[in-house]
Order: sequence, then structure tokens, then C-alpha cells
Amino acid sequence: MQKEELINIKGGANWVALGIGSTLVSFLIGLVDGYLRPLKCNKWK
Repeated sequence: MQKEELINIKGGANWVALGIGSTLVSFLIGLVDGYLRPLKCNKWK
């Protein structure tokens, strides 16, 4: 493989890692949000 190809593969891997990381972060935020909101609603009843 040429150096250019290696650079492209590394660059692509960084974008994939970034995408997975942001997906996990937004999933965790949604999980925490979904867990906390029903508790707030139950307290008002």
C-alpha cells in the first residue's frame, strides 16, 4: 500500500470512531433523560 492509502484509512477510522462515540453519548443522554423524567412525573401524582 502507498502512504496516501494508509492516511486515507486512518482518516476514515477516525471518522468512524467519532461517529460511534457521538452515538454512544447521545444514547446515554437519552437513557438518563428517560430514567429521570418518569420519576419527576410520578412525584407530582
